[in-house]
Amino acid sequence: MSDRTVPGVMHLDLDAFFAAVEQRDKPSLRGKPVVVGGTAGRGVVATASYEARVFGIGSAMPTARARRLCPNAAYLAGRFEAYRVVSHQVMDLAHELSPLVEPLSLDEAFVDLSATRDDLDVEQVTRIAERFRADVRARTGLTVSVGVAATKLVAKIASDLRKPDALVVVPPAEQEALLAPMSVRKIPGVGAVTGDRLIRSGVKTIGDLAAADERELVRMLGKAHGTALLAYARGVDPRPVVAEREAKSVSAEETFAVDLTDRRDLGERLRRMADRVAARLGASGLSGRTVTIKVRRYDFSTLNRSRTLLHATSSAKEITQHATELLAAIDVADGVRLLGVGVSGLSEFSQTDLLAELEPERADGADDLHDLAEAGQEGEDETLESPQPYGPSAGAAWRPGQDVTHGEFGPGWVQGSGAGRVTVRFEGPHTPVGRIRTFRDDDPDLAPTGPPVFTPELP
Repeated sequence: MSDRTVPGVMHLDLDAFFAAVEQRDKPSLRGKPVVVGGTAGRGVVATASYEARVFGIGSAMPTARARRLCPNAAYLAGRFEAYRVVSHQVMDLAHELSPLVEPLSLDEAFVDLSATRDDLDVEQVTRIAERFRADVRARTGLTVSVGVAATKLVAKIASDLRKPDALVVVPPAEQEALLAPMSVRKIPGVGAVTGDRLIRSGVKTIGDLAAADERELVRMLGKAHGTALLAYARGVDPRPVVAEREAKSVSAEETFAVDLTDRRDLGERLRRMADRVAARLGASGLSGRTVTIKVRRYDFSTLNRSRTLLHATSSAKEITQHATELLAAIDVADGVRLLGVGVSGLSEFSQTDLLAELEPERADGADDLHDLAEAGQEGEDETLESPQPYGPSAGAAWRPGQDVTHGEFGPGWVQGSGAGRVTVRFEGPHTPVGRIRTFRDDDPDLAPTGPPVFTPELP
C-alpha cells in the first residue's frame, strides 16, 4: 500500500457539469432530461443530465442515437462562456483551500489539502470537504462530488462512487479493502483493449491485479504499463498534485456534417486548423517538434499519423506543409467524418520561430470546444462541435440553448429554429418558468447576448 498516511488529496468533480449549468439557467429544464453536445446530424453528446442518463444516454454517444433513446429531451449546443465563468468560481474556491490545485478540465481538479496543514485526519478533511461543497452550491447553484484519500488514484475513484452530490473520504487503512472488489477497468490506463486482455487472463478485479505476478504483467502489457498498473492496484501512487499543468499538445479538430472525399476541400480545412494551432502556440510562447493528424473515416475507424521534426516550430505554414504530406498518404476515397491537426513535444519559444511567416489573425470564429476541454481529458465533459458567431448579424442559424435578448421581452434562450422562424423562451436563473414566443429569424429586436448572471446565495 501507499506510504502516505494522511487523507490529504481531494478530487472534485462537478456533477453533469454542462447540463447542470443549463438547468440552473433555464427553469423550464429543471428536473427534465437535458443533453449538451453537437446537435447536428454528426453531433456527439458531451454531457447528459442525470434525468437523461436514465434513458441510457452518455458522453461520447452520437446525438442521433441519443435522440432515438429520448426524443423528448432538450438538445442544446452548449454555452462555453457560461461554463468558463462557473469553472473559475469553483477553482477560486479550491484555491482558498490550498495553493496546490491541479485542474484536469473545466469541471474537475485535484487539491492537496496537506499543503497548508500538518495534522489532517479523517474528521478534519470531512469538515473541509463538506464546507467546500456547501460553498460551491451557494456560489454557483451546482452540486459537486468529492473524494478524499491519501493518493490521487483513490481520491478520483472515491469521487465517482456515489455521484451525484456526494462526499467519500477513504482512510489510508481502508483503501485496500475498497479497491480490491472493484473492476480492473476502474484503474486509469485500463482501457477497452487492456481490460479485455486482463479479464481473459483471469484478472477481473483490482484485487486480482494486485496479486498478479509482475513478470507475467510485463510480458502481457510491456514493462512501463505493466509495472504502473500493478503499483496502482496495490495502492501505490506517488504522483503529487501539480499546481500548474503544462499542456502536452495543442490541437484542433472538426467533425463534418457529411463525409468528405474531396482532397482539395480537406486540404483547405487542414490549413485553417493549422492556422488556429499556430495562433495558440504563438500566444503561449510555445513551439513543438511533432506534427500529428487525426482522421476518422466513414466507418468510425480512426487513424493517427505523426512526423517529428529536427527543430521545434510554431509556423502555420510549416505545420500545414507537414500535415498535408501526412494526409496525402491516407486513403480518403470512402469519406472522412473528422479531421484534426495537433502539435506536441512542446517547448519554449524557439529561434526557428523568428523565420516563420507571419500569419494574419483569422476572424472565422472561436477555437473548437475540443481545444477548450484540452486542459484535461479525464473528465466527462470533453468534446463538442466548434462554436461560431451566431445570430442574424453573423449570417448563421440560431443555436438551441443560445442566450438572446429581445427589445420588448428581455433576456431568454433559443428553444429551436427553422423555416425562417426562431422560438425563444424568456426566463433566467432567478425567474419562474418563462413564456415562449416565436419570431422571424431576422427580427431586428432579437440579438445574441452573453450568459445571464447567477446571483450567489447570501451567507
